[in-house]
Amino acid sequence: MTQTQTRPAAIDGDAAGALDPQTIQALQTAFSANRGYRLAQNAVTRNSVDDIALDHRVAFSTDHSYSITLDDWGVTDQKQTGRCWMFAGLNLLRFSARQVLGVKEFELSQNYLMFWDKLERANYFFEAIIETADRDVDDRTVAFLLDQPLSDGGQWNMFISLVDKHGLAPKSLMPETNSSSNSRRMNGVLRSKLREGARQLRDMHADGAPNAALRSVKNDYLEIIHRMLSIHLGTPPQDFAFQWRTSAGAFARTERITPREFASRFVDLPLDQYVCLVHDPRPANPYGRTYTVQYLGNVVGGRRVTYLNVEMALMKQIAQRTLEAGEPVWFGCDVGKQMRRDMGLMDRDLYDLDSVYDTTFELDKAARLQYGETRMTHAMLFTGADVLDGRVRRWRVENSWGADPGQKGFFTMNDSWFDEFTFEIAARRSYLPPVLQDALEMEPTVLPAWDPMGALAG
Repeated sequence: MTQTQTRPAAIDGDAAGALDPQTIQALQTAFSANRGYRLAQNAVTRNSVDDIALDHRVAFSTDHSYSITLDDWGVTDQKQTGRCWMFAGLNLLRFSARQVLGVKEFELSQNYLMFWDKLERANYFFEAIIETADRDVDDRTVAFLLDQPLSDGGQWNMFISLVDKHGLAPKSLMPETNSSSNSRRMNGVLRSKLREGARQLRDMHADGAPNAALRSVKNDYLEIIHRMLSIHLGTPPQDFAFQWRTSAGAFARTERITPREFASRFVDLPLDQYVCLVHDPRPANPYGRTYTVQYLGNVVGGRRVTYLNVEMALMKQIAQRTLEAGEPVWFGCDVGKQMRRDMGLMDRDLYDLDSVYDTTFELDKAARLQYGETRMTHAMLFTGADVLDGRVRRWRVENSWGADPGQKGFFTMNDSWFDEFTFEIAARRSYLPPVLQDALEMEPTVLPAWDPMGALAG
């Protein structure tokens, strides 16, 4: 008779590392014995921890005046979307367009660029699927592509690629729609169709179909995506006549022009001269070199997203110089850290969480990037600065969250926050030292698709 061998029950992990009752009891005893912890518990269970941790010495000692202020206009509102990069870019371009048009209040159509970004990004996604079709569906890069085939986010070079190819339109000619202001449902159905298309393209490749056949099917799917976008966002104008009245009361009108002609005529900024500077202090990514992120883009054949990694002092110097020259600065940051929305205040020491929790938070900027604690989450515009003895001590920020937060939608960023949570600016190439201008000609190091330097496009 054969004896049946018994097997132990499956155990998740090493039992020696389990949280045992004695340890749990010791934790509870230590907490209860500390009056300060009990006081913090009483406060935080009935209030937001941000209200408890707010350092009033920081919050109420910050002056919201500036020695340089460029803005005299109202803020825009991206509403329930992730279009901050696009709004910040268009806010920079409207600064130029206002001057050329001779008007005070003016907006470029965010919905117009949103339409083209979605269509271009669908094509970019399908091309990435074709390029990786020989990999397993569980390959990390393929899984990354399928996880987020389309989103609202983007980067500076992606914005410029859209303007280069599709131009601009006044907001009055393609205003916001329900879906452009609240994109979640539209994005959901678009992603469903993109993933369906990805499966068909991968199946065709597995069956030996050539790329020409794959692209024919891709175009069929792009026709569907275009139809869906038109239903949600409206039809972009191919050409239009534009008329306006200047601040001085003069009436003006154009002949019929295309969006690209409108951009060329009414945006007086040398966009081809702008480059992207980042501050990435991770040891593996030395300063003075260029980087790109795999599959970070929207326009096939457009500008590659390329970063020049520079030290923080130089980034600040160039941002200050740009403002002093009378031009706003597009920038990317981790907006959720040490920021008070209702006050419109950003300061590294705004919340004293150390005192609330009786601990210290010790990850520096490089470690926060390495361990997933920080990344670029939002883009905005610097429109002013307060300069004392040649150095900026606080920055004026134009946000795109409407006029309710902060000072009618504008925020104050104390310089300490810039150091810790600002990662990127768009700047004129000519403002860089010659050695760094030369570095821009280097072939960039390719970072993986999931690198945090690509997070703003997620």
